[in-house]
Amino acid sequence: MRGCMKLLITTQAVDLDDPVLGFFHRWIEEFSKHFDTISVICLKEGRHSLPANVSVYSLGKEGGVSRIAYVLNFYRYIWKLRNDYDAVFVHMNQEYVLLGWKFWWLLGKRVVLWRNHKKGSVFTRLAALLSRAVCYTSPAAYVAGFRNAIRMPIGIDTAVFKPDQGADPRSIVFLGRLDAVKRPEILLKALDMLGKKGVAFKADIVGDPTPGREAFADELKTEFSLIPNVTFKPAIRNDETVAAYTSHALYVNLTPSGSFDKTIGEAMASGCVVVAANDVLRGVIPDEFLVEPDSPGSVATGLEAALALSGERRTAIAQKSRAYILHEHALPLLVQKLERIFSE
Repeated sequence: MRGCMKLLITTQAVDLDDPVLGFFHRWIEEFSKHFDTISVICLKEGRHSLPANVSVYSLGKEGGVSRIAYVLNFYRYIWKLRNDYDAVFVHMNQEYVLLGWKFWWLLGKRVVLWRNHKKGSVFTRLAALLSRAVCYTSPAAYVAGFRNAIRMPIGIDTAVFKPDQGADPRSIVFLGRLDAVKRPEILLKALDMLGKKGVAFKADIVGDPTPGREAFADELKTEFSLIPNVTFKPAIRNDETVAAYTSHALYVNLTPSGSFDKTIGEAMASGCVVVAANDVLRGVIPDEFLVEPDSPGSVATGLEAALALSGERRTAIAQKSRAYILHEHALPLLVQKLERIFSE
C-alpha cells in the first residue's frame, strides 16, 4: 500500500540494459508501492519502464557531459524538486551526501545512505555522520560499526528469481564483472585443476570487465582458453540472469568477505547450490562450500564436493538456500524496513 511520503533517490543508473545496475529498476518499482511520489536523480539514464508516480532525472553521463556539468545538474535538480520530496535515499554514492547535505539539512530532509563496500575513508565517515542512517548488508562492510548503521536485506525479487527444473547437475556458472576483485582467475585455475584430475563439469564464465580494465580479462581468456568445457560469455542484462542461474546447478562467487554480492542471493533464490568465499554465508550453506578466495586448491575442493552431491542432497540444499533468501533478504522486506527508517 502506497504511503503519503515523497522520496528522492540518487543512484548511478536507471537502465534495464545495464548488466551491473539493471537490478535497481526493480527496486524503484517496489519503492513506488510504498511512497506517494518518487523522484530519481541518476548519473546515467537508459531504457526504463516505471510506474506513473516515478520521475527520472539524468545528470547527463549518457550524453557525455563533463563532471562539472554533473554537479551543476545535481544542484539544479535538488533545488527544482525541493517540494517534491520529504526524504532522500542515497544509493551507493556517498558523494551525493557530501554535495547535498547542507541544503537537505536546511530544508529538514531526512537522508539515508546505502553503502556496502568493505573499504572506506574519512569521506565515508563524514557522509555517514551527515546521514540519518547508513544501510549495509554485510557485517564486514566498512560502515557496519557506525552508531547509525542499520543492517538490511540484500533485496532479491524472489517472484522473478525462482527455481526451474532441468539443470545439468555438473554445470557451473560464474556471473559478474570480469575484474580482479571478483577473483575469476582463481576459479579458472581451480577448474583447470579439476579437469586435469578427471572431474567432469561444464562451466560458463559470464561477464565483461569494467571499462578501462579490459587487459585483465583479455589475459584470462588467453591463458585459460584451452581448459576443456569452459566457455567465456559476454555480460547479460539483469532480466536475463534468471535463465543463467536456472540453467546451471552450481553458482560460484569468490568476491572476498566485505559485501554481500546480490548475485549470491539471486542464485540462491533461483535454486543454485552456491560455492562462495563470503563469511556472511557461514551457517547458511554447508561449510565445505565456503572456500578461500585466493586459493585455487580450496575452490577446487569446494567445487568437487558440490559436483559430487546426490540429487536428494542438492535439492535439500537448494530449498534451504531459497528459504533463507525468502525470509531474510526478499525485496519487499528491504523496502518495508527502509520505509520504517524514514518514518521514525
